[in-house]
Amino acid sequence: MNLLPKSSKEFGSVDYWEKFFQQRGKKAFEWYGSYLDLCGVLHKYIKAKDKVLVVGCGNSELSEQLYDVGYQDIVNIDISEVVIKQMKERNASRRPQMSFQQMDMTKMEFPDASFQVVLDKGTLDAILTDEEEKTLEKVDKMLAEVGRVLQVGGRYLCISLAQAHILKKIVGYFSKEGWMVRVHQVTSSQNPSSEAEPQFSLPVFAFIMTKFRPVSGSALQILELCAQEQGKPVRLENTERLAEAVRERQRYAWLRSQLNRKTGPGSVSLDLCDGSTGEPRYTLHVVDSPAVKLSRDNHFAIFIIPQGRETEWLFGMEEGRKQLAASAGFRRLITVALHRDQQYQGMDSIQAELSGKVMELAPPGLPAQQQVPFLSVGGDIGVRTIQHRDRSSLSGDYVIEDVQGDDRRYFRRLIFLSNRNVVQSEARLLTDTPHRAQKKRKKDKKKLQPDDTAENPPVPAGQPIDKSFLCCEHHKAMIAGLALLKNPEKLPEAPLALLVVGLGGGSLPLFIHDHFLKSHIDAVEIDPSMLEVATHWFGFTQSDRMKVHIADGLDYITNLAKGGIEQLHYDVIMFDVDSKDPTVGMSCPPPAFVDHAFLQDVQRILTPEGVFILNLVCRDSGLKDSVLAGLKKVFPLLYVRQIEGEVNEILFCQLQPEHKLATPELLEMAQALERTLRKPGNGFDSTYVLADMLKTVKIV
Repeated sequence: MNLLPKSSKEFGSVDYWEKFFQQRGKKAFEWYGSYLDLCGVLHKYIKAKDKVLVVGCGNSELSEQLYDVGYQDIVNIDISEVVIKQMKERNASRRPQMSFQQMDMTKMEFPDASFQVVLDKGTLDAILTDEEEKTLEKVDKMLAEVGRVLQVGGRYLCISLAQAHILKKIVGYFSKEGWMVRVHQVTSSQNPSSEAEPQFSLPVFAFIMTKFRPVSGSALQILELCAQEQGKPVRLENTERLAEAVRERQRYAWLRSQLNRKTGPGSVSLDLCDGSTGEPRYTLHVVDSPAVKLSRDNHFAIFIIPQGRETEWLFGMEEGRKQLAASAGFRRLITVALHRDQQYQGMDSIQAELSGKVMELAPPGLPAQQQVPFLSVGGDIGVRTIQHRDRSSLSGDYVIEDVQGDDRRYFRRLIFLSNRNVVQSEARLLTDTPHRAQKKRKKDKKKLQPDDTAENPPVPAGQPIDKSFLCCEHHKAMIAGLALLKNPEKLPEAPLALLVVGLGGGSLPLFIHDHFLKSHIDAVEIDPSMLEVATHWFGFTQSDRMKVHIADGLDYITNLAKGGIEQLHYDVIMFDVDSKDPTVGMSCPPPAFVDHAFLQDVQRILTPEGVFILNLVCRDSGLKDSVLAGLKKVFPLLYVRQIEGEVNEILFCQLQPEHKLATPELLEMAQALERTLRKPGNGFDSTYVLADMLKTVKIV
């Protein structure tokens, strides 16, 4: 039997409700939950001695159940004559003190200040179906009547789905009247997978409006939110913030409803915030692996990412998390990243804090009483120490932090907080490996262990940098590109001229300076704060062979290109500069750096046999094709090297296509350069193999 209206406007029609209750008969219809769902919040705000008015009572059992537990001074009204007759017949003998009256709530017949409580379960939602003038006039009359019949200090309890137009109206109306507005989210007692009626994808809220005595000239607004029925209220500064807080909970409820379907959304993410500050505390990524064959014990697991490792491909990229979920062997895996600036006591406390919330995201079909494992890497939560924080006028807020890697070595990182999951610069610290690192590494998939960070104390701020070690794979590939120059075996002793645009922590130009002993390097950096960061935190120093120019790279190169026959020429030009514009599908370099006219300027200051090396990070495939085509017009010989597990691609650009090298020749030249760099006393990193960086190079 279809009882739903053809249009939401019919909810405000007397005829609709008469027909509804005739068709429905005597079977109770519970809008927005049963007594069990609502009793927690109702008992909090209704006293047994209160005189209660229930508006739009329908044939709900709510009044009856309140009466049966001691709330006996209850008056019920409804616009439908049919339902009032039904309810009188149903309660005449069993609940003699409870009354039912047919009445229009916009024109109530009660004297002023007759009630301590007005209870409304879905009635406002049924009337406020749109924001047309006629509807709003009707709602204003209803709310004015509610205010009239309530005593000062009385409460209007409105149970609602809090859709945007309803939230706007009810909060706006009563806050202007000087009433206190408090909102509770109602927790349903229903099993989400049950077929009980009705089912709503939006959560149910209880609005508690408390009538205050009017104060002339007062503009005070008291707006509060309780995330749980019995939770502590949080004061919010304005109606906009209250509305946003409600919307956040509605989005979360929608997400839960999607995750509870057999064919879930696949991969979703959300932040869990500190209840007292509102700051993000955990970032959760929910990853489903439909291909995993289900058994009793592999429905669901939680994976805690150690602090500082959330930027790694396996944890920080969607494809990486899919691989992690598949290898873990669970149908649904939730990865949990821990936020900087938050304090964590250890694995046990994290598990206790998260257990209730993550179970709300459990997959459908999870066996009852199923123990959900918390997995981790090595059994601890990692080490993250923020050494410095500051603000750059160009790059915004940033932090310098030391983190512990998988091999128990420590790394220093520069992070721009505008893009907090991207490592801007990284260097390995020269520190003794703790004794624990000598022990056999435990498997990644591991049961929860107590926190052991006390055994891994943070390194001092002044710990020296390992300048021989390149942390970034794209920096390693850029160095390998030097093998494209003539006579690579002689390069470490050759008077190379290099231009590096984009300083960051200075690791790239510093490595070149220390391993190519007769090179001269000009580093160009637009942000003076970065030179200070590189110098104080990453061991960078200038010398007679390495100078930093605080300038816009575009202007610096354009001005050099205008120098005519006496202009400076470079054997190598490197671009490793990020874009500050997040709206562009290319985060490195900024689009102006691959403009045709500018690329011609780059070509003018490059020696004929030199190499232009560019770090390209572009997620827009169409834009990337355009960039490659533009580069090819200026640099006829173009090699591309994709960085595995990352978006970065390193482009090696040269001017003479007749010097094109096949892969075996490239590897031979890289090996020749590496042999010279590995000579005793050079301090070359033993794990760095230049030829490996060029194995997958392709010619465009």
